[in-house]
Amino acid sequence: MESHFGIANVWVQGDFVTRAVAVLLIGMSLASWIVIIIKALDILKFKKHARQARDFWHSEDFAAGLIKLGSDPSNPFRHLALEGREATQHHRNTQAHLHDSLDVSDWVTRCLRNCIDEFTARVQSGLAILASVGSTAPFIGLFGTVWGIYHALVAIGASGQSTIDKVAGPIGEALIMTALGLAVAIPAVLGYNALVRGNKSILHSLNSFAHDLHAYFVTGARVSVHGEAAKVLPIKKG
Repeated sequence: MESHFGIANVWVQGDFVTRAVAVLLIGMSLASWIVIIIKALDILKFKKHARQARDFWHSEDFAAGLIKLGSDPSNPFRHLALEGREATQHHRNTQAHLHDSLDVSDWVTRCLRNCIDEFTARVQSGLAILASVGSTAPFIGLFGTVWGIYHALVAIGASGQSTIDKVAGPIGEALIMTALGLAVAIPAVLGYNALVRGNKSILHSLNSFAHDLHAYFVTGARVSVHGEAAKVLPIKKG
């Protein structure tokens, strides 16, 4: 007798638990792929912003640099530049708060660091889903396999037919759950690792940009590049 293995047969012949495991694994796969696609598109967008940030220092003044950073409100480099400018002007123009007892360097550092921390939390959101899927999907699939094999053996024992053609079909269909669990977990793990590497690259560029912004707002000049001081004009007040 010919046996046809497949998820369709598992769904038709399986009980409530087997179907629930299959639905759970499919849902986990969809969730992980949605996170991977959305986060990958974000990384591509942020890398474009990082290239624009390199052109920022070739501007005549701060206002021209902002234009080169574009008008996208989600641009972390633009947000960082605006946050640093606002912190500097606030520190210079007010003396009514306790934080104004800090020198301008400490105040700008604090504001830039808070901005970077907020962006870090934003880019890392969703990665916990991939980590959870990658670590639990194989075991969920294994549970479905064990459950399916148990019920297959019970059914075979009740029928009294233990020939290989009677055993291979139900056991093989139960093993599909393990394969399904691995098929869900492997893309989640690979996607997680790729997104973490991409986020590290973006955060490295953002920290470097923040370091240069700090020097610019505090001293009026960017940190020297390859031993040569970069020419920048002071911030225009107003």
